[in-house]
Amino acid sequence: MRLFEGEVALDERLKDFAEEHKKTLGLVSLDVPLISNLDVSVNIALIKQYHENLSADKAQALVLSYLTRYGLEDISNKRNPALSNKERFCVMLLRAAMVRDSIIVIDRPFTIIPDVKDDRFIYDALKIVDDSFKECHIFDYLWSKDRYGMITV
Repeated sequence: MRLFEGEVALDERLKDFAEEHKKTLGLVSLDVPLISNLDVSVNIALIKQYHENLSADKAQALVLSYLTRYGLEDISNKRNPALSNKERFCVMLLRAAMVRDSIIVIDRPFTIIPDVKDDRFIYDALKIVDDSFKECHIFDYLWSKDRYGMITV
């Protein structure tokens, strides 16, 4: 957990962190949205297809198995605008987790899921796929500190 007093400090540190971990970074951020003309399964599968040369069929099967962990297999053919904030967050998290040996960075999670009051949803979403990434860092503002209870600040 990394908390910052303002946007400039957060953005600078996020940029530095991303540069340090370029090959393994899995970024969950509104600044890296889902590709709007592709459905959920393709958005996630592209990572394995592009980085690991996994066939489309194998990548799709992998994605479906991960969506099933969340109970979200029924959204696999939906596109970004049709998703709820929580669904979008899970899809972005899965896309980040598809990076080999991923170091996930969640950038200001409550801007992605503004209807969530505390970190319980984030914690639960991470726990479901914790076998799929090496580590996770959350970058947020200092004034959001009170929203974190399950995840150590």
